[in-house]
Amino acid sequence: DGQCFLESDLFNAGQRPALNVGISVSRVGGSAQHKAMRQVSGRLRLDLAQYRELESFAAFGSDLDAASKAQLARGQRLVELLKQDQYQPMATEDQVVSIWAGTNGKMDEVPVPDVRRFEKELLGWLHQTRQPLL
Repeated sequence: DGQCFLESDLFNAGQRPALNVGISVSRVGGSAQHKAMRQVSGRLRLDLAQYRELESFAAFGSDLDAASKAQLARGQRLVELLKQDQYQPMATEDQVVSIWAGTNGKMDEVPVPDVRRFEKELLGWLHQTRQPLL
C-alpha cells in the first residue's frame, strides 16, 4: 500500500518504470522487502536523490566540485542500471547484486553506455562461478 509517482521527464529519458523514488512512499515500506534488498536499497534511494538534485543544479551550468561530479557520474550509471527490458523479470538476488555493485563504486569506471552489458556479464559470471553466494 502506498503512492507511486511517475514522471514524464524520467520516462522521456528512457527510465522505465519512470518512478520518482524520492517522493514515492509505501506504508508497508521495508518490512515487505527481502532483507538483502532492504540493505542495498537505502543507499540507492539516497544516491538517486542526490543525483537528481545535482542534475538540476548542473543544468544551470554551475561549476561542480570533484565530489559532486563523481556523484553525478554514479547517478547516471545507477539510472542505466535500473532500466529493465519489457517482459524481462529479474531475480531478487540479481537485483541485489546489481544495486550493490552500482552503489559501492564497482561500476564507477564503466562507461555509461556499457553499464547494462557490464551488469549482464557480472551476473553471468556470478551464476557460473559463484552460484552458492546467490
